[in-house]
Amino acid sequence: MAETLALDTTLTKAEQYRQLLPQIEALTTGEPDLTANLANTAAALHQAFGFFWVGFYLVKGDELVLGPFQGPIACTRIRHGKGVCGASWARAATILVPDVEAFPGHIACSSESKSEIVVPIFKDGQVVAVLDVDSDQLNDFDPDDQTALEQLMQLAAQWFV
Repeated sequence: MAETLALDTTLTKAEQYRQLLPQIEALTTGEPDLTANLANTAAALHQAFGFFWVGFYLVKGDELVLGPFQGPIACTRIRHGKGVCGASWARAATILVPDVEAFPGHIACSSESKSEIVVPIFKDGQVVAVLDVDSDQLNDFDPDDQTALEQLMQLAAQWFV
């Protein structure tokens, strides 16, 4: 596949995800490098939806360590259970936050972030990373985002060896 995306912004968000996910799969199929696949996935989500920040945190010991991302500089390390990312890791579950100011213990890497969704990536039943997506708008994520991003992270699990 060429390194371009075919995006139709007139579609609903759910339809845009249905259009985008196969393109990300085609882009990453056959590429064995984890960093390349995570980087292209972050770029594709950022390009498709204009999210404020899209990136990955990788589990390394008792911390999440910043991986490939698109957007302004970010927190480099997050402890287990801390902030939205650390809570998603600890709970082994997606967390959708309509207003980050209302989330107890939110880590403000940027004061411009208003809402957030964090989706864990599982390998052999363990969380190995999380996808973190931030918006500069309140209540910007919904069940369509959750469903599509969880499907995408099932694909991403294959990149971890």
